[in-house]
Amino acid sequence: MTTTEKVAYLKGLMEGMKLDTETNEGKLLSVIADILGDMAEDMEEMAGDLFDLGEDVDAISDDLSDVEDYLCDDEWDDDEEEDEEEDDDEEPLFFEVTCPACEKTITVDEDVLNLGSIQCPNCGEMMEFEFDEDDEEPEA
Repeated sequence: MTTTEKVAYLKGLMEGMKLDTETNEGKLLSVIADILGDMAEDMEEMAGDLFDLGEDVDAISDDLSDVEDYLCDDEWDDDEEEDEEEDDDEEPLFFEVTCPACEKTITVDEDVLNLGSIQCPNCGEMMEFEFDEDDEEPEA
C-alpha cells in the first residue's frame, strides 16, 4: 500500500467514524489528514523526479564513457610517448675526461665540469677543467 493509499484509508476511517469537523478536535484531525495527503502526493512526485534523474545520470555516464574512449584512442597514446621522448632529451650530459697523472678515464656530468676542478678518484690528483660553452669535449 502506498502512502497516498494509506492517507485515503485514514480519511475514509474518519468519515466512517462520523467525526464532527465543527469541533476543535475534528478540525484538527481533518487538517492533519489533508496535510498528510499533500505530503504523500509530494513524495510520489519526488520519487518520479528521482527516477528521471537516475535516467539522466545514466545517459551522462554513457556519454562520458564515449568521450573517454575517444580520448584514449591510439593517437592519444602516441602523443604521450612523444612527450616522454622529449623529457628524455632533458637528461644531464655526461663527459669522459682523462686524468693527466694516472691516465685513467672517468665520466663526469655537466654539473661537475661547472665546478672547474675535482680530485681524481683513482690517484687523488687535482684535475682542472677548462672549456668554453662551444666546446664539445672539456680539456683536462
